[in-house]
Amino acid sequence: MRIEVDDLSRPQVQALLTEHLADMNATSPAESVHALDLSGLRGSDVCVWTAWDADTLCGIAALKELTPDHGELKSMRTTGAARGQGVASRLLVHVLDDARRRGYGRVSLETGTQDYFAAARRLYVRHGFVECPPFADYVLDPSSTFFSLSL
Repeated sequence: MRIEVDDLSRPQVQALLTEHLADMNATSPAESVHALDLSGLRGSDVCVWTAWDADTLCGIAALKELTPDHGELKSMRTTGAARGQGVASRLLVHVLDDARRRGYGRVSLETGTQDYFAAARRLYVRHGFVECPPFADYVLDPSSTFFSLSL
């Protein structure tokens, strides 16, 4: 599997992001959906990576710079076919390594509280993330939980 910086121009990447947004909107109340769309992911403060097995897309992850020493993990998603194969862990490690290279002191994230997000929450805890209060512009929300990892 290779992980590369992505410009979001390939149809299969756009399709995975469309699926991601649709699932977020189907699972969480509209005011609790914080996933970035294509234009948000193309912002100058965001870096996006995709994971590939030959020509097959396996997953996506993004890192948004909040401050010069704090990043936010965004758009973690694996394809249905790649789930359970360690793709999310490899992408997460890759993003965290990049955050360290950037000199970030911490990386934070928001995810849902619904059962749908249980596997994601377990992934983050396995990698050392701990629950934290809302950060950046987030507010307390019963449909959101917040995690942070000190680097």
